[in-house]
Amino acid sequence: MPMTADEITRRITAAIPDAEIVLEDLAGDNDHWKVTVKSASFAGKSRVEQHRMVNSAFGTDLGTVLHALAVSTVVAA
Repeated sequence: MPMTADEITRRITAAIPDAEIVLEDLAGDNDHWKVTVKSASFAGKSRVEQHRMVNSAFGTDLGTVLHALAVSTVVAA
């Protein structure tokens, strides 16, 4: 079963409490997502570190339950 938008949002918010999240279902199948996450906690971190913060919210479900996730991050002012 694919991961829902609500579950993706819940997991990212649990990992990054101040996150502002915009989700886009890329294929209309709840299985291929693009997420843009804006957070002050990204300040001073490299893009790779920022993406790792987002990806860590999913643990082993990334690539399995959550088939595909394109991540974009923005440092909040």
